[in-house]
Amino acid sequence: MALTKYRPTTAGRRGMTSQDFDDVTTKTSVKSLLRVKKSHAGRNNTGKITVRHRSNGNKKFYRVVNYRLAPDTTATVEHIEYDPNRSARIARVKDQDGKYHYLIAHNSIKVGQVISSGKNVAIEAGNRLPLSRIPAGSFVHNVELQAGKGGQIARSAGTKVQLMARENGYALLRMPSGEVRRVREECMAHVGTVGNEVHQNIKLGSAGRKRHMGWRPTVHGKAMNPADHPMGGGEGKTGPGRHPRTPWGKPAIGYKTRRRKTTTKYIVRSRSEGKRR
Repeated sequence: MALTKYRPTTAGRRGMTSQDFDDVTTKTSVKSLLRVKKSHAGRNNTGKITVRHRSNGNKKFYRVVNYRLAPDTTATVEHIEYDPNRSARIARVKDQDGKYHYLIAHNSIKVGQVISSGKNVAIEAGNRLPLSRIPAGSFVHNVELQAGKGGQIARSAGTKVQLMARENGYALLRMPSGEVRRVREECMAHVGTVGNEVHQNIKLGSAGRKRHMGWRPTVHGKAMNPADHPMGGGEGKTGPGRHPRTPWGKPAIGYKTRRRKTTTKYIVRSRSEGKRR
Protein backbone atom coordinates (compact mmCIF):
# COMPACT_ATOMS: atom_id res chain seq x y z
CA MET A 1 0.00 0.00 0.00
CA ALA A 2 1.20 3.47 -0.89
CA LEU A 3 -0.07 7.02 -1.14
CA THR A 4 -1.16 8.62 -4.39
CA LYS A 5 0.20 12.12 -4.99
CA TYR A 6 -1.21 14.72 -7.38
CA ARG A 7 0.19 17.47 -9.53
CA PRO A 8 -0.39 20.94 -8.01
CA THR A 9 -2.88 22.07 -10.65
CA THR A 10 -4.88 23.97 -8.01
CA ALA A 11 -4.26 25.18 -4.48
CA GLY A 12 -6.32 22.30 -3.13
CA ARG A 13 -4.36 19.75 -5.15
CA ARG A 14 -1.03 21.02 -3.81
CA GLY A 15 0.06 18.60 -1.14
CA MET A 16 -3.08 16.47 -1.48
CA THR A 17 -2.59 12.73 -1.07
CA SER A 18 -4.95 9.80 -1.08
CA GLN A 19 -4.62 6.08 -0.54
CA ASP A 20 -4.41 3.74 -3.47
CA PHE A 21 -6.75 0.79 -3.57
CA ASP A 22 -4.39 -1.84 -4.94
CA ASP A 23 -5.17 -4.09 -1.97
CA VAL A 24 -8.94 -3.92 -2.64
CA THR A 25 -9.98 -6.88 -4.77
CA THR A 26 -13.68 -6.13 -5.37
CA LYS A 27 -16.14 -3.24 -5.44
CA THR A 28 -19.23 -5.40 -4.87
CA SER A 29 -20.36 -6.04 -1.30
CA VAL A 30 -22.42 -8.87 0.15
CA LYS A 31 -25.98 -7.57 0.24
CA SER A 32 -26.96 -9.66 3.25
CA LEU A 33 -24.25 -7.88 5.28
CA LEU A 34 -25.31 -4.34 4.30
CA ARG A 35 -27.55 -2.12 6.39
CA VAL A 36 -29.06 1.26 5.61
CA LYS A 37 -27.18 3.98 7.45
CA LYS A 38 -29.28 7.06 8.16
CA SER A 39 -27.57 10.42 8.50
CA HIS A 40 -28.79 12.64 11.35
CA ALA A 41 -26.30 15.50 10.86
CA GLY A 42 -25.63 15.74 14.59
CA ARG A 43 -29.29 16.18 15.57
CA ASN A 44 -31.27 14.34 18.21
CA ASN A 45 -34.82 12.98 18.05
CA THR A 46 -36.29 16.48 18.41
CA GLY A 47 -34.23 17.95 15.59
CA LYS A 48 -31.88 20.00 17.77
CA ILE A 49 -28.16 20.04 17.02
CA THR A 50 -26.43 18.18 19.85
CA VAL A 51 -23.12 17.57 18.04
CA ARG A 52 -21.66 20.55 16.24
CA HIS A 53 -19.96 20.61 12.83
CA ARG A 54 -21.73 17.59 11.39
CA SER A 55 -23.52 17.26 8.04
CA ASN A 56 -25.06 14.42 6.09
CA GLY A 57 -22.05 13.74 3.89
CA ASN A 58 -22.06 11.20 1.12
CA LYS A 59 -24.63 8.41 1.23
CA LYS A 60 -23.23 5.10 2.46
CA PHE A 61 -24.27 1.67 3.67
CA TYR A 62 -23.04 0.13 6.90
CA ARG A 63 -21.13 -3.14 6.66
CA VAL A 64 -21.94 -5.58 9.45
CA VAL A 65 -18.50 -6.61 10.76
CA ASN A 66 -18.13 -9.73 12.89
CA TYR A 67 -15.99 -8.67 15.87
CA ARG A 68 -16.51 -12.06 17.50
CA LEU A 69 -15.49 -14.93 15.27
CA ALA A 70 -16.99 -17.93 17.04
CA PRO A 71 -14.56 -20.60 18.30
CA ASP A 72 -13.97 -23.67 16.11
CA THR A 73 -14.61 -21.59 13.00
CA THR A 74 -12.46 -21.91 9.90
CA ALA A 75 -12.97 -19.32 7.19
CA THR A 76 -11.30 -18.57 3.85
CA VAL A 77 -10.63 -15.03 2.67
CA GLU A 78 -12.43 -14.46 -0.63
CA HIS A 79 -12.07 -10.69 -1.09
CA ILE A 80 -10.67 -7.58 0.56
CA GLU A 81 -13.07 -4.63 0.46
CA TYR A 82 -13.10 -0.92 1.17
CA ASP A 83 -15.35 0.17 4.04
CA PRO A 84 -16.41 3.85 4.08
CA ASN A 85 -17.31 3.60 7.78
CA ARG A 86 -13.82 2.83 9.11
CA SER A 87 -10.17 3.48 8.36
CA ALA A 88 -9.22 -0.21 8.10
CA ARG A 89 -9.99 -2.58 5.26
CA ILE A 90 -12.44 -5.42 5.77
CA ALA A 91 -12.05 -8.99 4.59
CA ARG A 92 -14.92 -11.02 3.19
CA VAL A 93 -14.55 -14.57 4.48
CA LYS A 94 -16.59 -17.72 3.97
CA ASP A 95 -16.72 -20.23 6.83
CA GLN A 96 -17.02 -24.02 6.70
CA ASP A 97 -20.82 -23.77 6.69
CA GLY A 98 -20.89 -21.49 3.64
CA LYS A 99 -21.79 -18.37 5.61
CA TYR A 100 -20.19 -15.02 4.83
CA HIS A 101 -18.61 -12.72 7.41
CA TYR A 102 -16.78 -9.41 7.39
CA LEU A 103 -13.60 -9.25 9.48
CA ILE A 104 -11.10 -6.49 10.19
CA ALA A 105 -8.25 -7.08 7.73
CA HIS A 106 -4.76 -7.39 9.17
CA ASN A 107 -1.69 -6.00 7.43
CA SER A 108 -0.50 -9.25 5.79
CA ILE A 109 -3.84 -10.64 4.67
CA LYS A 110 -4.07 -12.34 1.29
CA VAL A 111 -6.93 -13.71 -0.78
CA GLY A 112 -7.18 -17.44 -0.16
CA GLN A 113 -5.75 -17.27 3.36
CA VAL A 114 -7.43 -19.51 5.94
CA ILE A 115 -8.39 -17.83 9.23
CA SER A 116 -9.19 -20.00 12.23
CA SER A 117 -10.62 -19.31 15.67
CA GLY A 118 -10.22 -21.41 18.80
CA LYS A 119 -7.95 -22.42 21.65
CA ASN A 120 -5.70 -24.78 19.72
CA VAL A 121 -5.25 -22.98 16.39
CA ALA A 122 -1.85 -21.94 15.07
CA ILE A 123 -0.38 -18.65 16.26
CA GLU A 124 -0.42 -16.93 12.88
CA ALA A 125 -1.48 -13.49 11.70
CA GLY A 126 -5.26 -13.29 11.42
CA ASN A 127 -6.10 -16.26 13.65
CA ARG A 128 -8.19 -15.64 16.76
CA LEU A 129 -7.13 -17.13 20.09
CA PRO A 130 -7.61 -16.51 23.82
CA LEU A 131 -5.00 -14.25 25.35
CA SER A 132 -3.90 -17.19 27.51
CA ARG A 133 -2.67 -19.04 24.38
CA ILE A 134 -0.79 -16.13 22.78
CA PRO A 135 2.93 -15.75 23.62
CA ALA A 136 4.05 -12.72 25.59
CA GLY A 137 5.44 -9.96 23.41
CA SER A 138 3.07 -10.65 20.53
CA PHE A 139 1.01 -7.94 18.83
CA VAL A 140 -2.75 -8.43 18.68
CA HIS A 141 -5.80 -6.48 17.55
CA ASN A 142 -9.59 -6.59 17.87
CA VAL A 143 -9.23 -7.52 21.53
CA GLU A 144 -12.19 -8.25 23.78
CA LEU A 145 -12.71 -6.47 27.09
CA GLN A 146 -15.33 -8.99 28.17
CA ALA A 147 -15.15 -12.61 27.12
CA GLY A 148 -17.67 -13.39 24.39
CA LYS A 149 -18.73 -9.79 23.81
CA GLY A 150 -16.56 -9.20 20.75
CA GLY A 151 -13.49 -7.11 20.04
CA GLN A 152 -13.46 -3.52 21.26
CA ILE A 153 -9.74 -2.57 21.34
CA ALA A 154 -7.42 -1.86 18.37
CA ARG A 155 -9.81 -1.92 15.42
CA SER A 156 -8.69 1.12 13.41
CA ALA A 157 -6.05 1.22 10.69
CA GLY A 158 -2.49 0.48 11.77
CA THR A 159 -3.32 -0.11 15.44
CA LYS A 160 -1.90 -2.91 17.55
CA VAL A 161 -1.77 -3.92 21.20
CA GLN A 162 1.21 -5.70 22.73
CA LEU A 163 0.70 -8.57 25.14
CA MET A 164 3.24 -7.77 27.87
CA ALA A 165 2.72 -10.56 30.41
CA ARG A 166 0.14 -12.66 32.27
CA GLU A 167 -0.46 -12.78 36.00
CA ASN A 168 -3.27 -13.99 38.28
CA GLY A 169 -5.65 -14.78 35.44
CA TYR A 170 -5.16 -11.41 33.72
CA ALA A 171 -3.19 -10.39 30.63
CA LEU A 172 -1.28 -7.10 30.68
CA LEU A 173 -1.82 -5.20 27.45
CA ARG A 174 0.06 -2.12 26.35
CA MET A 175 -2.23 0.14 24.38
CA PRO A 176 -1.15 2.41 21.50
CA SER A 177 -1.42 5.35 23.93
CA GLY A 178 1.15 3.78 26.27
CA GLU A 179 -1.43 2.77 28.84
CA VAL A 180 -1.05 -0.70 30.37
CA ARG A 181 -4.34 -2.39 31.17
CA ARG A 182 -5.40 -5.69 32.68
CA VAL A 183 -7.79 -7.86 30.65
CA ARG A 184 -9.04 -11.35 31.52
CA GLU A 185 -6.93 -13.93 29.70
CA GLU A 186 -10.09 -15.75 28.54
CA CYS A 187 -10.77 -12.83 26.19
CA MET A 188 -10.12 -13.46 22.51
CA ALA A 189 -7.94 -11.47 20.13
CA HIS A 190 -6.69 -11.64 16.55
CA VAL A 191 -2.95 -12.06 16.09
CA GLY A 192 -1.17 -9.32 14.15
CA THR A 193 -1.61 -5.64 13.30
CA VAL A 194 -4.55 -3.96 11.58
CA GLY A 195 -3.74 -3.15 7.96
CA ASN A 196 -3.86 0.07 5.92
CA GLU A 197 -1.15 1.73 8.02
CA VAL A 198 -0.77 4.63 5.55
CA HIS A 199 -4.18 5.99 6.50
CA GLN A 200 -2.66 8.37 9.06
CA ASN A 201 -0.50 10.04 6.37
CA ILE A 202 -3.37 11.08 4.10
CA LYS A 203 -3.73 14.83 3.50
CA LEU A 204 -7.22 15.86 2.43
CA GLY A 205 -6.05 19.07 0.77
CA SER A 206 -9.46 20.61 0.09
CA ALA A 207 -12.52 21.38 2.17
CA GLY A 208 -14.75 19.50 -0.23
CA ARG A 209 -13.27 16.15 0.72
CA LYS A 210 -14.03 16.91 4.35
CA ARG A 211 -17.63 17.86 3.50
CA HIS A 212 -18.14 14.54 1.71
CA MET A 213 -17.07 12.81 4.91
CA GLY A 214 -19.87 14.52 6.85
CA TRP A 215 -18.04 17.45 8.47
CA ARG A 216 -19.05 21.10 8.41
CA PRO A 217 -16.60 24.02 8.77
CA THR A 218 -15.07 24.89 12.14
CA VAL A 219 -13.67 28.27 13.20
CA HIS A 220 -11.69 29.41 16.24
CA GLY A 221 -13.58 30.79 19.18
CA LYS A 222 -11.63 34.08 19.08
CA ALA A 223 -13.04 34.68 15.59
CA MET A 224 -16.60 34.72 16.97
CA ASN A 225 -18.60 37.38 18.74
CA PRO A 226 -18.71 37.58 22.56
CA ALA A 227 -22.29 36.30 22.48
CA ASP A 228 -21.22 33.13 20.67
CA HIS A 229 -18.02 32.19 22.50
CA PRO A 230 -16.25 33.13 25.76
CA MET A 231 -13.08 33.95 23.80
CA GLY A 232 -14.85 36.00 21.13
CA GLY A 233 -14.81 39.73 20.51
CA GLY A 234 -12.03 42.31 20.51
CA GLU A 235 -10.40 44.40 17.81
CA GLY A 236 -8.35 42.36 15.37
CA LYS A 237 -6.49 39.26 16.43
CA THR A 238 -6.33 39.00 20.19
CA GLY A 239 -4.98 36.38 22.51
CA PRO A 240 -7.15 34.59 25.03
CA GLY A 241 -5.73 36.46 28.02
CA ARG A 242 -6.77 33.57 30.24
CA HIS A 243 -7.15 29.82 30.22
CA PRO A 244 -8.78 28.64 26.93
CA ARG A 245 -12.45 27.83 27.26
CA THR A 246 -15.04 25.80 25.40
CA PRO A 247 -18.16 27.50 24.02
CA TRP A 248 -19.89 26.54 27.29
CA GLY A 249 -17.26 28.02 29.57
CA LYS A 250 -15.49 24.80 30.53
CA PRO A 251 -11.65 24.67 30.49
CA ALA A 252 -10.51 23.49 27.06
CA ILE A 253 -7.15 22.12 28.26
CA GLY A 254 -6.58 19.90 31.26
CA TYR A 255 -10.30 19.37 31.91
CA LYS A 256 -11.02 15.80 32.99
CA THR A 257 -13.67 14.16 30.82
CA ARG A 258 -13.36 10.53 31.92
CA ARG A 259 -16.45 9.63 33.92
CA ARG A 260 -16.36 5.86 34.10
CA LYS A 261 -14.18 5.28 37.15
CA THR A 262 -15.21 1.66 37.74
CA THR A 263 -12.53 0.42 35.32
CA THR A 264 -9.69 2.34 36.97
CA LYS A 265 -8.70 -0.78 38.91
CA TYR A 266 -7.76 -2.46 35.60
CA ILE A 267 -5.30 0.29 34.61
CA VAL A 268 -1.78 -0.67 35.68
CA ARG A 269 -0.06 2.35 34.15
CA SER A 270 -1.82 5.44 32.80
CA ARG A 271 -1.17 6.83 29.36
CA SER A 272 0.57 9.90 30.78
CA GLU A 273 3.04 7.68 32.65
CA GLY A 274 3.63 5.62 29.53
CA LYS A 275 4.53 8.72 27.47
CA ARG A 276 6.96 9.98 30.11
CA ARG A 277 8.82 6.67 30.04
